[in-house]
Amino acid sequence: MNPSRLCVAAEALASDLRTSFRRARTLGVRGVELDARADLGGARVSATGLRQVRKWLEDEGLVVAAVRFPTRGGYADADRLEARIAGTKRALDLAHALGTQVVINHVGAIPAADSPDWRVLIEALGDIAAWSDRAGATLCAEAGRASPADILRLAAALPDGGLGCVLVTGALVVHGHDPAVAAAELAAFLRHVHLTDAIPGAFAGHGRPVPLGRGDVDLAATLGVLEERSYRGWFGLEAIDGRDPAGELATSIERLAAF
Repeated sequence: MNPSRLCVAAEALASDLRTSFRRARTLGVRGVELDARADLGGARVSATGLRQVRKWLEDEGLVVAAVRFPTRGGYADADRLEARIAGTKRALDLAHALGTQVVINHVGAIPAADSPDWRVLIEALGDIAAWSDRAGATLCAEAGRASPADILRLAAALPDGGLGCVLVTGALVVHGHDPAVAAAELAAFLRHVHLTDAIPGAFAGHGRPVPLGRGDVDLAATLGVLEERSYRGWFGLEAIDGRDPAGELATSIERLAAF
């Protein structure tokens, strides 16, 4: 795999962006993921701050592959929902300003279509989808905790292009799904891929993450399906062991060079 299609989370490499960008460059990747909360002040960044981030990226020859906007609650959770929607809209605007069209978050539990919470979820995501048209970026739901079938059901209930999808391979294994099958099912909505690994537990939802190549994710099969379906987006890598994230990421990059 060409490392120019790989990206890493900036916060995994250093506590300050300038250092993390420098370390990402030494890994040979071209993209970084930024956390709108941890890295970018809750998506509230001044014009001067944006110029500085862009300058640091340019200095290291990097681009922003995605902006993550992690929230505690989902979009069917009425508690602080208005603030969650407003924050997501800010993250969409910020992503566009940084040159990416991808904002990553979980959507929370996806209820049955006859549940009152379903209407809450559809209205919230419909509001965000309408904002996406103006912002030039799209909220992308993580497929892992949310099953591929539920992601498809949700996308079908929203305007075309209103919701994208992020394939999280390790989380899919933990929750009892085959990442290669999920890649085929979700191909039309895929905007980003996280190549992670995991060992499943005795029950769906129980398991543990492990470094790439040491778990049950069939990388060859998953990457083969993505190639067949003409996926041309980024592949994000994550470090599991916080003691040496750069070393672990370097090992993952070396392992992927064989594909």
